[in-house]
Amino acid sequence: MHKKTFLFVLLSLLSLSSCDLISSFLPDFPGLSSSGSESSSGLTSESASESSSSGSASVISSYDGDFDPISIHFLELGNANTGDCIYIKAGENDILIDAGSRKGSAETIASYLTDSTRGGDYVSDGKLEYVIATHAHQDHIAGFVGNKDGDSRTGIFYSFEVEHLIDFSYYCSSDVTFDNSKVTYEDGDGLSAIYEEYLDARNKLIEGGTDWSTAGQLFEEGKTTFPLGNGLEMDILYNFFYDHTRDDVSELEPDYKKSNFSDQNDCSVITLFRQGPKAFLFTGDAEEYAEHSIVKFNPDLPKVDLFKAGHHGSYTASGEELLAKIEPKSVVCCCCAGNDEYAKDPKHSFPAQEAIDRIAAYTDDVYVTTLGSWEDKSHFEPMNGNIVFAYDRKGLLAKSFSASGLKLKESDWFKSNRTMPPEWA
Repeated sequence: MHKKTFLFVLLSLLSLSSCDLISSFLPDFPGLSSSGSESSSGLTSESASESSSSGSASVISSYDGDFDPISIHFLELGNANTGDCIYIKAGENDILIDAGSRKGSAETIASYLTDSTRGGDYVSDGKLEYVIATHAHQDHIAGFVGNKDGDSRTGIFYSFEVEHLIDFSYYCSSDVTFDNSKVTYEDGDGLSAIYEEYLDARNKLIEGGTDWSTAGQLFEEGKTTFPLGNGLEMDILYNFFYDHTRDDVSELEPDYKKSNFSDQNDCSVITLFRQGPKAFLFTGDAEEYAEHSIVKFNPDLPKVDLFKAGHHGSYTASGEELLAKIEPKSVVCCCCAGNDEYAKDPKHSFPAQEAIDRIAAYTDDVYVTTLGSWEDKSHFEPMNGNIVFAYDRKGLLAKSFSASGLKLKESDWFKSNRTMPPEWA
């Protein structure tokens, strides 16, 4: 192991110690009663002390104080393209993880964040305290750039003030690899068009005063835990690919070889949010090697109440090693289910049968944002739509959906296109 890697792992373990948290007062989420019963708005709720038959829930009934509330929003992106955009309201902090799937998604995202008629007036001050760009693929960063609108752009980086930006450490394209903290336009044709536009938008933010670091730099500086409020924090978890490329993969495990899948996806920034004993994990598009790295270098990785399915529910992610460690209670898949955008075989369209079978061993509480069509590439409609998991001051959960509230296994698409795992039968 590199000396640098050893230092990073040591720092990541130290970051797990308790830190001073900021106390603040926020009202409970509208529509959720303090008892956690079903609200008049149609949200479904459950007690934080409740356990599921397949997952593992945190028990907080003995906690004497209140947590600041946290809500996690998985957004539909307004087109038939799969992509990620997760908005998190943590105490007084507005946080955005990725902004896919295409440039035109920027307006959909901005409307959800600011327009009460299109979602909710969440970012009322025009400022995002934290933005995380997990990796450089179009379906995760295009909305940061947006479309041209006269002399301006519609992108999130142009429409909102960003206080802190956390970036992926590497840009990988074919056999060309760039250190994302040092890359310049002179590096040549290895840069994709969207990445060049992303760099331009990012640099304007930095010039305007945004605090910017790559995930690797945060580990070098020992700054990987971010207090967000009373009982709330965000941790950047160590990933081998923050300071290594696929050429070094045998250092992770001697029998590992380069993977065409891993070029950019395994560079993903890994984030873990906590509300007291509850935990919520986001792994971007991390696949087998990166997932192994997460488990190997984060020995205190907890069981999680909510997991965003890796790589949109691909058969190449949400592997058994990671799932066995985190035992997710609920899973959300951000994708346009069933279309051929990233699949040559219908069974490998998102969410893939292999990923479903692995997840089913731990939970049947699985939801999908958008429904596509294998026959019609342009077709899209909500499956569950915008999906919100909201935890109030006592850690009580309310789920809400802009469309159907059915679990994946209950949907017509699943019944027609997937095989029911025995655990779900």
